[in-house]
Formats: sequence, structure tokens, C-alpha cells
Amino acid sequence: MVAQGFTVDLNKPLVFQVGHLGEAYEEWVHQPIVSREGPRFFESDFWEFLTLTVWWAVPVIWLPVVCWLVSLSVRMGHTPSENATMVVSGVFIWTLVEYTMHRFLFHIKTSSYWGNTIHYLLHGCHHKHPMDGLRLVFPPAATAVLCVPFWNLIKLFATPSTAPALFGGGLLGYVMYDCTHYYLHHGQPSLGVPKDLKKYHMNHHFRLQTMGFGITSSLWDRVFGTLPPPKVVAKSR
Repeated sequence: MVAQGFTVDLNKPLVFQVGHLGEAYEEWVHQPIVSREGPRFFESDFWEFLTLTVWWAVPVIWLPVVCWLVSLSVRMGHTPSENATMVVSGVFIWTLVEYTMHRFLFHIKTSSYWGNTIHYLLHGCHHKHPMDGLRLVFPPAATAVLCVPFWNLIKLFATPSTAPALFGGGLLGYVMYDCTHYYLHHGQPSLGVPKDLKKYHMNHHFRLQTMGFGITSSLWDRVFGTLPPPKVVAKSR
């Protein structure tokens, strides 16, 4: 039963509180607290530790796996140009996965206790505390779990020799995504594409949270009509 007028206590672990917000969760989670100091999630130190990930853990852990996967396709007889094509294809497929997950899973509307709780763990915490540097990238254990269904999906439409390099490309796309995402929040680009990407992503957080679902690229936002419109500045008379 959701308490009427429930208020989250930011000084206590948050994960098992947010579910009590019920329908008010959607509004609460999209009112960001811009602080580099992240909240505590769990009372347990063990579970709390599992939610914290430094950004450089992503390339350190997953780039060797990418190299190993590509090497499997090499050993099965594919030429360098064939492997390069498969890796690039995997990266391209990842950009669609990135957009789809962000739009339809990470921004799903919830109001039940467990729906709110799971959404907060998946993505709501990032919108509530967008500058929390230790919860900007996906924990490696969670990534490993998600790799299993994606690997099985790729095996359905790829041959045994092409699947490893294709999956390696998708995993490389994920590494690029998570590192780019961290940089967009904590870097200070001043020119060109990085500056435009940061502006585009900050628009998603602080202006139009129902648009701008790409991270590494605005391609799919353009394709599916979710590109944020330019901010209109009123002219003085």
C-alpha cells in the first residue's frame, strides 16, 4: 500500500524507498539533483559496492573480450577486411540497440512498487543524480548477464564463424557508448562533434526528457522523429 504524500529521505538508502512514491515517482525521478556526490542505494555494504563502477573498468574489462571474439572469427578463416566489416556492422547494430533500450526500456512509465524500484536501479537513478560519476557506466556483472541473451540472439541469424566478430563489434559499440556517456557528463568539450553531443544529451536530461534517446549518435532520433527541436530564443522588441 502506497502512503499518501510519501516523501523520500535522501539521507537514507534510496532503492527500497522509491517504490512507495507510486504515481508520483515519474515526476520525482525527473527532478534532477545536480551533485557529484551520489546517494546511498542499499543498507548492505556488499550490495552497495556492486552498484559502484569507475568508468575505466568498462574498456579494461571488455576490450580484451572484443579482441578475443574477433580473433575467433580470424581463426575460422575470415580475412581482415571481412572481420572489419563484421565489427563495423556490430557497432552499427549496437547504435540501434542503444536507442531502443533507452527509449522503450529505460524510459518506461511505472507506478507500482517493484516497477518503480527496478526502473530506479536501471535508469531512474541516473536522471535523479545525473552527475553521480560512479553510477554512470553499467556494472560489469550486469553487462555480463545481458551479454547472454544478445549472444544467443546473434547466433540465430549469423553463421558460427561470423557470430563472434559481429558480437565483438556490438560489444565494442557498448564500450564506446558507456565511455562517451561518461565523457558527456564529466568532460568539457569546446568544439565540434563532442560539444554538439554534450549539448544534445544535456537537452535530454534538463529540457526534453521524452526525446533525444541516442548517446553516441543522434542517427536513430532523426530516423524515428525523436530529435529534440532547437531551443527557441525569444527576440526582444
